[in-house]
Amino acid sequence: MASESKPSVPLTLPVLPLDDEVVLPGMVVPLDLSDNDVRAAVEAAQVASRPGAGKPRVLLVPRVDGTYAGTGVLGIVEQVGRLSDGDPGALIRGIGRVRIGAGTTGPGGALWVEGNTVEEGVPEPLPGAVTELVTEYKALATSWLRKRGAWQVVDRVQQIEGVGALADNSGYSPFLTVEQKVALLETADPVARLRLATAQLREHLAEQDVAETIAKDVQEGVDKQQREFLLRRQLEAVRKELRELNGEKDGEESDDYRARVEAADLPESVREAALKEVEKLERSSDQSPEGSWIRTWLDTVLELPWNERTEDRYDVQGAQAVLDAEHAGLQDVKERITEYLAVRKRRSERGLGVVGGRRGGAVLALVGPPGVGKTSLGESVAHAMGRKFVRVALGGVRDEAEIRGHRRTYVGALPGRIVRAIKEAGSMNPVVLLDEIDKVGSDFRGDPAAALLEVLDPAQNHTFRDHYLEVELDLSDVVFLATANVLEAIPEALLDRMELVRLDGYTEDEKVVIARDHLLPRQLERAGLEPGEVTIDEAALRRLAGEYTREAGVRTLERAVARLLRKVTAQHELGDRALPFTVTPEDLRELIGRPHHVPESAQDPAERRTAVPGVATGLAVTGAGGDVLFVEASLADPETGGAGLTLTGQLGDVMKESAQIALSFLRSHGAELELPVTGLKDRGAHIHFPAGAVPKDGPSAGITMTTALASLLSGRLVRTDVAMTGEVSLTGRVLPIGGLKQKLLAAHRAGITTVVIPKRNEADLDDVPAEVLEKLEVHPVTDVRQVLEIALAPAEVPVAVAA
Repeated sequence: MASESKPSVPLTLPVLPLDDEVVLPGMVVPLDLSDNDVRAAVEAAQVASRPGAGKPRVLLVPRVDGTYAGTGVLGIVEQVGRLSDGDPGALIRGIGRVRIGAGTTGPGGALWVEGNTVEEGVPEPLPGAVTELVTEYKALATSWLRKRGAWQVVDRVQQIEGVGALADNSGYSPFLTVEQKVALLETADPVARLRLATAQLREHLAEQDVAETIAKDVQEGVDKQQREFLLRRQLEAVRKELRELNGEKDGEESDDYRARVEAADLPESVREAALKEVEKLERSSDQSPEGSWIRTWLDTVLELPWNERTEDRYDVQGAQAVLDAEHAGLQDVKERITEYLAVRKRRSERGLGVVGGRRGGAVLALVGPPGVGKTSLGESVAHAMGRKFVRVALGGVRDEAEIRGHRRTYVGALPGRIVRAIKEAGSMNPVVLLDEIDKVGSDFRGDPAAALLEVLDPAQNHTFRDHYLEVELDLSDVVFLATANVLEAIPEALLDRMELVRLDGYTEDEKVVIARDHLLPRQLERAGLEPGEVTIDEAALRRLAGEYTREAGVRTLERAVARLLRKVTAQHELGDRALPFTVTPEDLRELIGRPHHVPESAQDPAERRTAVPGVATGLAVTGAGGDVLFVEASLADPETGGAGLTLTGQLGDVMKESAQIALSFLRSHGAELELPVTGLKDRGAHIHFPAGAVPKDGPSAGITMTTALASLLSGRLVRTDVAMTGEVSLTGRVLPIGGLKQKLLAAHRAGITTVVIPKRNEADLDDVPAEVLEKLEVHPVTDVRQVLEIALAPAEVPVAVAA
């Protein structure tokens, strides 16, 4: 029959907070009265305790991170005295659970609360499942206590009969966390509480078994290592005795390294450093990690070609022929290489191979848009000079140790990429291509570009020191070719150490020659076709370069040729096309679709961008070479807002300033130019650069914006065949700009026939290919008035102010 649950009893008690500790009913704990909260609660309980009413009572409440639990324990202050260390203390016994209610007032400085006792009801007799739970808990507790050697506590646990008391007894367990004890305290049902305590004890015993297994395995491993160490020492002693009996000396391995170092053809300073490392190796034991580091370092030093050099080909005309055969155009680079070979030949003939410890290397920076042949040019240079070629990819490198190597003390240390390139080449005078030097990054591991300063400085790279080698390496005979797309991305100090060679892209004629002589044969082989099976007419190649691609290089052109050959091959395999076959311009649309880049001059006059006033054509330089840039201007309705300037198209600060200058010039000189500038006083001007997702900056669009605004005000169209570039000043002067060659090549690709440039850039026309200049009418100007006379078409109908 079930025992009846007694009704809860209301209580008003002082709170004794327990920081990071929990007391369960049935536990007897000593508490230190030096804590202010504990002393206040005990003193308040003593004051409130009436004579004859029994011992003082307090409410023991856990406090975790400053937060009180919702359930406390009614505690009896059994005794107040001193603890074993002499401090004042109190012995308190937990009696039962109390559900905490609202705060109230009471004597003393303690916190008083109202609460209700929590009565527990347990069925009698116990069901079978509860009996099994009690038996399991006692068995687990006995097992844990025996492991700790607490035999005297085992009998006490076995004598506990109550289900709730048995669960609360786990409050003495030191392995339980405060959160686990709070969970036990707040579980009112005795059976559920015992089930929770059993689960916690079972989990702890499982963790203890795992820990014991790990400790046993570790001890066995240590014992094995100790046995192995002793056996190896004994084996080493036995081998030593045997070598002495046979008349052999110790240190065969180190003697082997010593012999290799002495036999190698090393510079004197490197030989001394290597012999010092051999001595360290002789003194170190086989088990020492330093021995493996020394052996790896010695292997690296002995594998480097310290005195190996390839003989340069001093046939300057032959080298020129090799470069011309492998690359069309690129005259600047070819001239620089032939100059280098000619100087090397003269120095060799006069015995000046080494001057001041330095040899005659070279450091060139090839800067240009993608696809113009910068990377492949490195192999051609090595081929022309008769040298080995090594390519070092620097794109995305962010670790300074990639250039200068790691310190030898690090695990897995390696020499830097420069040393590895010399080792791979097998000679001290290769052609090393530092590809994508403008893509080098920097972060917390250092700045690789700064590490390249010593490598690319002809004045100091003859004593280059790698962090791993820590000996001087002579790089003065190496020809370094660094490639980059964006000149501004190269650090100024690094650029100062290199000779700059610009590759500004190919003309249409050069692209046709490259496609005919290089791209087509290579793609025929990749498509599995014989040279005579498919031919592409030169007019078709010209149309591919002019209307199907618009780029400074030839990568897209090569992809177009490959696509053309794939299409013909597929049609042949399907039986729709007979071979041999010649591709003509008329076949292009059928095979690879419509053209993607039709020149403005070839479009219908009504569909051209400059078919309305306020649109002018400018020229710009991007990371992919030169490009055509359109500028659109409009005036707002007077009723929608006041005068002002709005700029759109993701423009930089310099370009925004150029737009302000253009507007100010027209406002101050409008009457002189016969422009109705009165419309600018009360109407807002808006200038837009299409392709708004592309960032744009620079002053070279100044005269373009001025022309667009003048066209808008006068109502006169800007000539379709005219493009312009130049910076404008407040007085209307046209100032010089950069990148003229790339801009004129872009104008030629876009079908422009007339170009306006600053007068002070006239000397830069010498860099532009003659075949491009023949097809362009170039007007050097010094004043914006000249630009407007050339660019604006005559007005058909006078217009006061164009909307």
